[in-house]
Amino acid sequence: MAGHSKFKNIMHRKGKQDKAKAKVFTKIAREITIAVKNGLPDPAMNPKLRLALQAARSENMPNDNIQRAIKKASGADAEDIEPIRYEGYGPGGVAVIVETLTDNRNRTSAAVRAAFAKYGGNLASMGAVSHMFDHVGEIVYDSEAGGADAVLEAAIEAGADDCVSDEDGHLISCSFDSLGTVAGALEESLGEAKSVKDVWRPNLSNEVDEENASTILKLIEALEDDDDVQSVFANFEISDEVMAKLTAA
Repeated sequence: MAGHSKFKNIMHRKGKQDKAKAKVFTKIAREITIAVKNGLPDPAMNPKLRLALQAARSENMPNDNIQRAIKKASGADAEDIEPIRYEGYGPGGVAVIVETLTDNRNRTSAAVRAAFAKYGGNLASMGAVSHMFDHVGEIVYDSEAGGADAVLEAAIEAGADDCVSDEDGHLISCSFDSLGTVAGALEESLGEAKSVKDVWRPNLSNEVDEENASTILKLIEALEDDDDVQSVFANFEISDEVMAKLTAA
């Protein structure tokens, strides 16, 4: 484990800061639903539900909304929601992974396909681009959780693979399969994390020019705006100069 490595995150994180909470809550409620349907309604016995509840708390989702989602998922009339992953290419050959939770496969497929087509991309078969990513767990703590050495030591004890600290906080990485276990151990030693989630981290990046950068950002924004889409990951990299132009007022 390297506590000082400089991991450059090239996953798109430009999402609107003012995104409607209702949309965020809808997506988290679906995560809770599928976790309960595939396990137990008790988070102590259901690692996936624990992760969904941590996501809910990090977004300040009201407890009433959380309990309503759990109760609904436990009932006979629970929504039949399934996870579907889409893979494809955006402008400039950028690899894109779209994770969805949906109760209507045809609707979701059509919407995702339409977004790719509108912005010069195309869907590909499952596995076409996922080899360009590592599926890992990421656990984030604020800087107040402790100093770099203390958090690194806690991460090692919890079984994590990496810990990168800076003035903004601590990013702890682990294998996807051990995310629940590592997050639980860290919660005991450091308290509740700011966020706990699995991500597709690019292992092969693709630097794009200004034109393609602008278009790929629009594609990702369109995908993220769909209620069925939970997460979007892409392996593009944008230079500071190009980003400055794109974000200029």
